[in-house]
Amino acid sequence: MLEFPIAVVVYCVLVAAVFLGLWLFYDRRDHMRFDRERRRATFHCIRCDRLYTGPEGTELCTCPRCGHENARLRF
Repeated sequence: MLEFPIAVVVYCVLVAAVFLGLWLFYDRRDHMRFDRERRRATFHCIRCDRLYTGPEGTELCTCPRCGHENARLRF
C-alpha cells in the first residue's frame, strides 16, 4: 500500500491533470467557435442599400431584407 504522503501527491497530480485537460478542451472549443463567428464575408445589397454578412467562402448571398442576390464585397 502507498504511504499517505505519496497517495496525497498522486491524488493532487491526478486532479490537476483533470483540470488542465478540461481547461484545454474548453479553451480550444471557445477559440474555434469565436473564429467561426469572426470569419464572415460582407455583402452590400445594391437594391435596398443594406450591409449584411454571410458564411465565409461564399461569393453570392441573398439579401435577408429584399431577396436580391449580391456579390461579396472586396476590400
